[in-house]
Amino acid sequence: MAAIFAFKCRKCDELHVGSPSFAFDAPATYKMLSDQEREDWAELTEDLCVIARPEGTQYYVRAILEVPIHGVQEPFLWGIWVSASEHSFHRYLDSYDKPPEDPGFFGWVSNIIAAYPTQKSRPADVYMQSDGTRPRVVLHRAEDEDDALVIDQHEGISIERAQQLAELALHGN
Repeated sequence: MAAIFAFKCRKCDELHVGSPSFAFDAPATYKMLSDQEREDWAELTEDLCVIARPEGTQYYVRAILEVPIHGVQEPFLWGIWVSASEHSFHRYLDSYDKPPEDPGFFGWVSNIIAAYPTQKSRPADVYMQSDGTRPRVVLHRAEDEDDALVIDQHEGISIERAQQLAELALHGN
């Protein structure tokens, strides 16, 4: 039987119980807009974001990226935003009422996770859930993959690494 994740934080000396979960409130693209651009072009809800710029519209969906923790029942969760094509975005909206026939679509991770810095975009498959929960993200993995987030999602992380990531997300360096 897998254990429940818990650790005593080295930064704040608190006991944290339960697998860590951290979320972004908007895609990075939205955060980069000025207040005026947000007012003119953007619509942001808890789960959806549309940025309708004069040169084209961008669509985003809030999703969950799971990283398994070795020996622990629940994974480390990152609440991230992924891009979606217009077609995939509308398919996702339609899935609120009925399960989609094809639950997957391609997207790009649209947040920068400080614990996993990278200079490249992260491609992913996004899977809509039939139970009404947020879509799940599976990062693409190349044969010679060196992106730590991709490797961690596919291979899992140690309890010690989960604690390091949680402390970094909670308190920064």
